Amino acid sequence: MQFLDIILKKRNGENLSKEEIDFLVGEYVAGKIPDYQMSAFLMAVYFNSLNRKETAYLTESMANSGDKLDLTQINGFKVDKHSSGGVGDSVSLILVPLVRSVGLKIGKLSGRGLGHTGGTIDKLESIPGFNVDLTTDEFLDSIDRIGMAIMEHTSNLVPADQKLYELRDVTGTVKSLPLIISSIMSKKIACGPDGIVLDIKTGSGAIVDEFKEAEELAGGCVDIGREVGLKVSALITDMNQPLGRAVGNALEIKEAIKVLKGEKAGDLKEVTVALVAELLLQSRKAETLKGAREIVESKLTSGEALSKFEQLVENQGGNPEVANNTDILPGSDQKARIKTDQQGFVGELDALKIGRAANLLGAGRSEKGQKIDPGVGIQLERKVGEEVTEEDPLAVIHYNDEKHLNRVKQMVGEAYNMRETPPPEVQLIKERVR
Repeated sequence: MQFLDIILKKRNGENLSKEEIDFLVGEYVAGKIPDYQMSAFLMAVYFNSLNRKETAYLTESMANSGDKLDLTQINGFKVDKHSSGGVGDSVSLILVPLVRSVGLKIGKLSGRGLGHTGGTIDKLESIPGFNVDLTTDEFLDSIDRIGMAIMEHTSNLVPADQKLYELRDVTGTVKSLPLIISSIMSKKIACGPDGIVLDIKTGSGAIVDEFKEAEELAGGCVDIGREVGLKVSALITDMNQPLGRAVGNALEIKEAIKVLKGEKAGDLKEVTVALVAELLLQSRKAETLKGAREIVESKLTSGEALSKFEQLVENQGGNPEVANNTDILPGSDQKARIKTDQQGFVGELDALKIGRAANLLGAGRSEKGQKIDPGVGIQLERKVGEEVTEEDPLAVIHYNDEKHLNRVKQMVGEAYNMRETPPPEVQLIKERVR
């Protein structure tokens, strides 16, 4: 089999067989196919796409390209969750202990932030002592023993995705739906869950900003899950404004703890509850969506979800006191309030600008390996639809370095668009795909 022949077939819009796709993934991971040839193939896919079967073949081949987690010896219904990335999105911090509190088990492999979106691993490392660098055995043992664990992605799992993504990033082929679908689902399949829920973001702060594309992405992932025998459902959620009111690592930990304590409602809680409810339906621990939501809500009000969060933190070496004393988290030396001279209502709040402003403060990174400041970020005092007077701050900037402060103030101010009358209500969960 010749790789050039495969490139030519896809360039000409022909369909590829499972054997051909297995060959190209295996040979590329083994270092037998040079980057320039794989770049040509990726560009051919970008322009001519892959059909559902080809996408399923690519997904399975990538999932089988390295180690896989074997959860078959662990009792119970094991689940996983994926988010396509957003701003102020601390859902995983709440979802993992909440999933455990409703009787399911979850092993979550997460990443670090890059660009304007935050990363769960960076947020968890804000907690003193929290260890995200587990071995595979430690990860599996934690899922078996306490029913949950979170660790950073390892290079041994789905190495094909790591190599292909790096190449896509520098060849202008990131925004190809079949390649995005195979990237997401190959990692999920390799983790061996029984059920998966996807949070597909759409809007200014999302990687997939157009709703139609988000719909195709969600449908494609669900179809691939069905092809390989997994239970998969997806929610398409709004990311035109930040999900939570905190943007920044320690700030987002604080907000997540408030939700777990039942002290805070709002968009962050709404999306998290909806995602966990989907997993309850998959496991058949609930028969209706209404019943599933009631179970999830009860675990927040009873304190069971918060107790599981403490257990998660302690199990991974962190200080469980953080659940009741968030002062032990890193903070900022100084704060700056952003106000407006316009009275009225928040009409728009640009998630992308807020995410970039937080990064400029040091809450995120613009390149891999860059050191971040876990204590800085932006607290959003007003979101879309909320009334503002001249005395009310729109947001509070938490900072330790004044280097980019003036630019950050400008960006945060520009992210807000005021209007005289209340705007239409934001539809947070735009579509449910099962």
